[in-house]
Amino acid sequence: MVNRQRNVKVLAMLLVLILAFFISFLIGRYPVSPDTVIAILLSKIVSLPQSWTDTMETVVIEIRLPRIAAALLVGGALSVSGAAYQNLFRNPLVSPSILGASWGAGFGAVLGMILHLPWIWVEVSAFVFGLTAVGCAMLISSYFGNNSTISLVLAGIVVSAFFQALVSVLKYLADPMNTLPEISFWLMGGLSKVKGQDVLWSLGPVLLSFGVLYVMRWKINVLSIGEEEAHTLGINVTRTRLVVLVCATLLAAAATSIGGIIQWVGLLIPHIARMLFGANFLAVFSASLLLGGTFMIIMDNLSRSVASLEIQVGILTSLIGAPFFVFLLARAQKGWL
Repeated sequence: MVNRQRNVKVLAMLLVLILAFFISFLIGRYPVSPDTVIAILLSKIVSLPQSWTDTMETVVIEIRLPRIAAALLVGGALSVSGAAYQNLFRNPLVSPSILGASWGAGFGAVLGMILHLPWIWVEVSAFVFGLTAVGCAMLISSYFGNNSTISLVLAGIVVSAFFQALVSVLKYLADPMNTLPEISFWLMGGLSKVKGQDVLWSLGPVLLSFGVLYVMRWKINVLSIGEEEAHTLGINVTRTRLVVLVCATLLAAAATSIGGIIQWVGLLIPHIARMLFGANFLAVFSASLLLGGTFMIIMDNLSRSVASLEIQVGILTSLIGAPFFVFLLARAQKGWL
């Protein structure tokens, strides 16, 4: 009975995601009818007589499709990353930025903008420095001979603050007329510059991380109970923790590299998923992926439709996330599970 209810919830979330995905093609300043959207999308799979203009096809395929796909990818990646971090640290208030991945990636992107690199290399730089930041946190923790989660979190806070300071230095050195506005705009988090190649480039590490976390789901469940129980069941805690950290960081770095610093998604969505499905990581994984993708698609639709000028999606997620954080604090008083 429990599994049936869980499957019904997952199916409902999947249908909502599909509906949000399709409706997103209809939102924008250039109107395209639903039947035309369906025909254009199907024409990329099967041969259909063209009943639409080239402009309509450009809007649907080259502008809206990459952006919607990026919203789905970023939302799902950040949410699953947050779910993995929260299970690993046994704390619902942990987010993907806990080990410095977000600000490390932010520094990499800002550095690329300062050097006037092509945008694809700006994203590569963000991805590399996001991984570098987490690697630094892990090295600092291991250097002092303490591999506990507490020391790792403290090292992550230090690394995050350091890279945030480096971002401030680069902003101070940037050209105030051209580069600085671009940097500030990107740091707010948004998907207005996303192209199809950006999504394809990030798809590899995201799918790889999803696959590894799915395969290790039962080990992650045991780790969320406690390290002693994991040792008793023959799990290599250090290795498992390292693999989960790497996968969660890959997800966060990939999402940040194409969407900028988007806060709260990796904190809120996994918590909501856990409220709906309990502590089972497989259920939380699936729900976080679906809810995160849906949430980010809706936020991006709002960002480009609620005002005459586009509002960065990172602003909207923060406006929603900050009040909800108070609710999380209240629930945290009752314990982890």
